Amino acid sequence: MELENIVANTVYLKAREGGSDSNKGKSKKWRKILQFPHISQCIHLKAKIDVTYNYVIDQQPIGRILFRSFCQHKRPLYFRYIAFLDSVERYEVEYDEHRTEIAREIGKRFLGINVDDEGGGGGGGGVGESDGGTEQSAVVTEELVENANTAKVECKSVPDEEEQVQIAGDQSSNEAIEEPKTYDKEELVLDILNCDLITSVREKIISASKDLFEPCLTAVKAFLAGEPFQEFENSMYFHRFLQWKWLEAQAVTYKTFRMYRVLGKGGFGEVCACQVRSTGKMYACKKLEKKRIKKRKGESMVLIEKQILQKINSRFVVNLAYAYETKDALCLVLTIMNGGDLKFHIYNMGGEPGFELTRARFYSAEVVCGLEHLHQQGIVYRDCKPENILLDDHGHVRISDLGLAVEIPEGEMVRGRVGTVGYMAPEVIDNEKYSFSPDWFSFGCLLYEMIEGQAPFRARKEKVKREEVDRRVKEDAEKYSHKFSDDAKSLCQQLLMKTVKARLGCRNGRYGAREVKLHPFFNIINWKRLEAGMVDPPFVPDPHAVYAKDVLDIEQFSTVKGVNIDASDENFYSKFNTGSVSISWQSEMIETECFRELNVFAPNENPTPDLLLNAPPTVEKSSCFPFRRKKKQPPRTQPIPIPEHLLLPSQS
Repeated sequence: MELENIVANTVYLKAREGGSDSNKGKSKKWRKILQFPHISQCIHLKAKIDVTYNYVIDQQPIGRILFRSFCQHKRPLYFRYIAFLDSVERYEVEYDEHRTEIAREIGKRFLGINVDDEGGGGGGGGVGESDGGTEQSAVVTEELVENANTAKVECKSVPDEEEQVQIAGDQSSNEAIEEPKTYDKEELVLDILNCDLITSVREKIISASKDLFEPCLTAVKAFLAGEPFQEFENSMYFHRFLQWKWLEAQAVTYKTFRMYRVLGKGGFGEVCACQVRSTGKMYACKKLEKKRIKKRKGESMVLIEKQILQKINSRFVVNLAYAYETKDALCLVLTIMNGGDLKFHIYNMGGEPGFELTRARFYSAEVVCGLEHLHQQGIVYRDCKPENILLDDHGHVRISDLGLAVEIPEGEMVRGRVGTVGYMAPEVIDNEKYSFSPDWFSFGCLLYEMIEGQAPFRARKEKVKREEVDRRVKEDAEKYSHKFSDDAKSLCQQLLMKTVKARLGCRNGRYGAREVKLHPFFNIINWKRLEAGMVDPPFVPDPHAVYAKDVLDIEQFSTVKGVNIDASDENFYSKFNTGSVSISWQSEMIETECFRELNVFAPNENPTPDLLLNAPPTVEKSSCFPFRRKKKQPPRTQPIPIPEHLLLPSQS
């Protein structure tokens, strides 16, 4: 029996490491599986997606990369705006002590603002210091805007890339205002920003607030959403985006994956490790047995969980990548978390239960970010506890198991006595109406347990009736040991308040996380860097360990009897079986380098044959040996007629 567990773990770990060949876990036929269709076969998708900058560029990872490539290779004068957005993004996640220096760099490079080292003023665009201050700066800015607009007009009238670059160079040499050599004038973005925005940044640049460039950022994105995006839409880069969307929409079945060992149990079935054949990416597959769902009348619960997971895209919540069905089960393919859950790490890692404050602070801060994302989407979690907070390979944590989560319409409340005993808030126990308050109480229980090494209202393995635990939650005050600092104790006390009105995080509805983040316990947390995944975890799981029970120790489900699946269930299954989730699928293509290897154009950034709109249908060549078996061209690669209306620009 021990041998069976060793074999299961060995095979699973080998898959996690990418296998023994250079394909890194990919199938030998992965290129065939991900072969692009001819553009004529996917141009119709243009009418089915939201062809706007907000969707294609801001929300689609592959769309964002392709737009950058278009600007870089075909419209170099647009690429300065991309560089500005990148610099502002870097600025927003920088440490406070470095932000002023980067603000000056951005101001000088992109906005023509030159601030003296003493922070006392300075001219704009490289003009010498002036007693006139802001007034002269505004005048200089107007001149720079005029010159930048001239460059923009010339850019519009020249379709050829080499001529564009030549005109940009001529414009630089003819510029009336002498620019300093510290930055390139062609990088200025003044042509799309008004003087008020520039003046506002100049006046506040020394303060280096996190939102210093926010109005400029909005203006630049608004510009890119106009003519640059329209040009992108008519380019081969957008057509390549449609090819990726076609691949993304292909059917998902059990053949899409390889299955590995069981990792645990869910409410309706097992959770297994799995691997996508075409990319080698590892996931966790949560199987929901159809008969068990029907017997427990859990159709609504299962569908709600799937719809909520599909709506969420956060580095602090497990993300849904695929949803499909087999003959016997509905399957949710989710982010795999190889590091185990917090309950395992609190109690089973040797030594005294619990974490030191630094580690507890890091995990709790990431959980706050996860709850914040859920609440902003109008979702109350209702099951925050150590078992549901999972570690990934790098030591970051995510919220998992959204089976009890529910979406609350703006301004409304829900009622329901759901959750885990000892973690449910008093208002849930009393079956009162609530919105997001139960999550902050449960979060307080989680934080307490991470520090103390036991839950606040129930000792580990204590045999006590549910009614007694509920009474303690509603009536008893929790006890604090020497393990708690003053700030940690204060935070737990405020989160574990019995009344909603007095509880931290419950005064601002969907935005209660803002209150929690401001507590002194989190003073040393740089939230922007944490949210960007730039803070190193205090503990990294062993990559050669399996943080799960032995295969034979995971209790198996009994066979469901007396339940039959019939045609009336198909409508429910069709709502569930939706295939790939867009952002997760595109991120997978990028992370596994499939995008880099497949997203290739002809020399000099020209279209490949599969991107030629007017390609003639392929004619089979006659052979001297008619009896010889012919190699058929895959149907997806064959050109088909394109309706004229699909070649017109969108009306968005």
